[in-house]
Amino acid sequence: MVLLLNNELKEGLPAGVFSAMETICSRALAEHGWPQTAEISLTICDNLRIQALNKEWRGVDAATDVLSFPLITPDEDLTAAEDFLLGDIIISLERAKEQAADYNHSLEREVLYLFTHGLLHLLGYDHEEETAQQAMRLAEEKLLQAVGATRDEI
Repeated sequence: MVLLLNNELKEGLPAGVFSAMETICSRALAEHGWPQTAEISLTICDNLRIQALNKEWRGVDAATDVLSFPLITPDEDLTAAEDFLLGDIIISLERAKEQAADYNHSLEREVLYLFTHGLLHLLGYDHEEETAQQAMRLAEEKLLQAVGATRDEI
């Protein structure tokens, strides 16, 4: 599993977050039956950049916290031997800071939550229906618990 980081900001991610993201990726791929040969592109940006992407790709002219762009669908036949780009995750660090303050938890926890949420979208999850949303929330919490990033722990 390869996690490719493109940080468009001068500010880095909080200490330990990238390593936790790699752990989350590896566990999520294993738990969902995906080969560990996946590559995931992660971009860290500001609200202006994510707003432009949100407008371009979703037709929504507003900043958001995370965007995901899957490049592979869960039903595609992949062998463990081939490298493949699973997709792109874009996180607004600016929005993550705002939400961490709003939810009264750490920036580390918020960034890991947003990353996990985006990753699960790449793996085929959505939250359009209530049952799908519940399944996604359970999967998020399970992965976040694995790195000690539940709301009570960070």
